Amino acid sequence: MKENTPSERLYNGILKENPTFVLMLGMCPTLAVTTSAINGVGMGLSTCAVLMMSNLIISLLRKFIPDRVRMPAYIVVVASFVTLVEMLMQAYVRPIYTALGLYIPLIVVNCIILGRAESYASKNPPLASFFDGLGMGLGFTLALTIIGAVRELLGAGEIFGLRVMPESFEPVSIMVMAPGAFLVLAVLTALQNRFHAPSATNHGDRFCSGNCAGCMDKSCGIGERSEK
Repeated sequence: MKENTPSERLYNGILKENPTFVLMLGMCPTLAVTTSAINGVGMGLSTCAVLMMSNLIISLLRKFIPDRVRMPAYIVVVASFVTLVEMLMQAYVRPIYTALGLYIPLIVVNCIILGRAESYASKNPPLASFFDGLGMGLGFTLALTIIGAVRELLGAGEIFGLRVMPESFEPVSIMVMAPGAFLVLAVLTALQNRFHAPSATNHGDRFCSGNCAGCMDKSCGIGERSEK
């Protein structure tokens, strides 16, 4: 698959370098807000929108931003889009806005967004950067939705608020608490390793191993910087 094409960027973000299951980034919102599938979708799509637009703007401005102030400049761009997304959510999807609470403004310092801005958008053209943000955002959304669905199913017997388990089902209350998030993530990572899917702990040749310091793949830009 040719590098930097829209399809390659989508594949990379959703599967090859999924920010949650492979790179293990953005763990704070991942573990905190995934008490239900709808919360996962809300947080994932919010982050996706910010990723797409911030990647696009940073790529367009990459030749004009002085290197010594690049991080403050990135944060200003990201914060602007986070504010816009927060206002739109408050106006049109208030239940999700209320459920996510403080974690919406904290998107500003999400390491996925700043990481893609630094490692990809600042070095690549606008179209590729836009689709890189879309791929990473969809991968993040998919991961949060899966974790939220499992926790909601086991913790409440529902998925997206719809009853799935029989009335006799006894909810596992720990699944909607903080320890449940760690348990679900650990089990999903173990399944990834068992079936040789891309994961942070699966050191295969086809997928990102998560070992950025020793990575020989220069396509993401992280392995190259680790050698300097």
